[in-house]
Amino acid sequence: MTNVMLDPKVPTVPTAPAAPSAVLDDAHVGDIKGALGTIRLDDTTPRSGLSARLKTLLAIVGPGLIVMVGDNDAGAFSTYGQAGQNYGTQLLWTLLMLVPVLYVNQEMVLRLGAVTGVGHARLILERFGRFWGAFSVIDLFLLNALTLVTEFIGVTMAAGYLGLPKVVSVVLAAAIIIASAFTGSFQRFERVAITLCVGSLLLVPIYFLVHPRTSQMAHDLVTPTMPGGAGQLAAVMLVIISIVGTTVAPWQLFFQQSYVIDKRITPRFMKYEKVDLWIGIVVVIVGAAALIGLTAAAFAGTDGFGQFSDTAAVAKGIEDKAGHLAGVLFAIALLDASIIGAFAVSLSTAYAIGDVFGIRHSLHRGVKGAKGFYAVYAGLVVVAAAITLLSNGYTQGLITQFVQVLAGVLLPSATVFLLLLCNDRAVLGPWVNGPRTNAFTSTVVGVLVMLSLILTASVVWPDISSGAILWIMAGCGVAGALVAGYFFTFGRRGTKEDPIDRTGREDWRMPPLETLSRPVMSTARKVGMGALRAYLLIAMVMVIIKIVQTALNH
Repeated sequence: MTNVMLDPKVPTVPTAPAAPSAVLDDAHVGDIKGALGTIRLDDTTPRSGLSARLKTLLAIVGPGLIVMVGDNDAGAFSTYGQAGQNYGTQLLWTLLMLVPVLYVNQEMVLRLGAVTGVGHARLILERFGRFWGAFSVIDLFLLNALTLVTEFIGVTMAAGYLGLPKVVSVVLAAAIIIASAFTGSFQRFERVAITLCVGSLLLVPIYFLVHPRTSQMAHDLVTPTMPGGAGQLAAVMLVIISIVGTTVAPWQLFFQQSYVIDKRITPRFMKYEKVDLWIGIVVVIVGAAALIGLTAAAFAGTDGFGQFSDTAAVAKGIEDKAGHLAGVLFAIALLDASIIGAFAVSLSTAYAIGDVFGIRHSLHRGVKGAKGFYAVYAGLVVVAAAITLLSNGYTQGLITQFVQVLAGVLLPSATVFLLLLCNDRAVLGPWVNGPRTNAFTSTVVGVLVMLSLILTASVVWPDISSGAILWIMAGCGVAGALVAGYFFTFGRRGTKEDPIDRTGREDWRMPPLETLSRPVMSTARKVGMGALRAYLLIAMVMVIIKIVQTALNH
């Protein structure tokens, strides 16, 4: 462990009295106590040397790495395994396209956390009111509860392959997940979480044992293709949207913002936290590509190709291809991913409930100091474990696919709220989005809506042709161009130059929420948000119909 402390030989920089902060829990103020180092609250020494910067980075590393590795959870193993087993490496290009989406979305919540000191759920409710905020918060709670079930499904799959009793494995995993958070020490929890992140590197030796064709993977990573023809398009779109939902999940937004706050990271460490985020993105994309590649190689030319069932079958296919050791390593990696995913999803929900209802919510507190926070965390874990034990194998497979697709469908709504918050000058001041970030994020929302439109069309018309898909894409492109043209012509941010004065922003933090006037929502914005919500509800119904159709066909 490293300690970043004041050097008595270096004079400290005098600072002005701190302005009132919006931080809701006083445990969120103090020394940064990371898994790999500590930074004192009163340490204002400039980081000029390589050694000092490295020590600072080690102390900051955590939020970005954990949220990204937690994203390669049990649901991700299932989704990437399905993509590889059913379509080879032909869908690898989706991962490369998601890299900028991952960075921009998570960088925005990183900014919100460090600058405001208030969690994502609370900001949405306070800035948009209960009517609009409730949609986003309810989405989170329902989706997180279902996602947590998929983590325990991953535990059962790994345990089954390893020959361990199902009940004992689920109960033991639940006990580990709960006990790791109940220590009353943020630093101890983060050390456990980062150890699990290191465990995710087990995919590297599995990759070399299975030995996929690297040249083919490189080609498919940069060459978009759409496998299957008419009649298979609905299934392919379901997998693509599952990849989007598992790689850029809504819970990530809520988790990282609250975790950054709980770790006590402030705007002056923003550059280091962005490096932490990039480390996490590299790890998650490499892991996802490895999963798709090794699964594709394991089933290529076998009767199992195109017949995905679950991750336990993937482990067996890997064993048949590369030996028992490779299968065992895959099962252990799946178990590791399931536990770290459960950590992140449970914490995301507990943090959000603490923010919304004003209860103490910090890993720095012991159980007695934050009973409600720990009760929500443990309660979610226990209920998810019980649901998993009561469900059968096929039901578990449907739940896993449903959760990943649902996450992809709900992502546009979560991204819209994120974009609005990051343009709220009362909330972010000199840290608000610039024109380029707004333009990119708006494009992302448009693409996500387009994907859900294609999904809806493929459910209503299962034999839809590729030509019809192109017409949908063209229509969405024209609509997007018209909207962009309107805002470029009449909007206030229609220039490439950044109109925001960003001087002194390292010392700027959001004032207390009660001192901020609530933004006035224009009629156009209300209509747009209402239309988006109505369409997403329809898309959710279409997802349910598709899942039911899949079950009936089975």
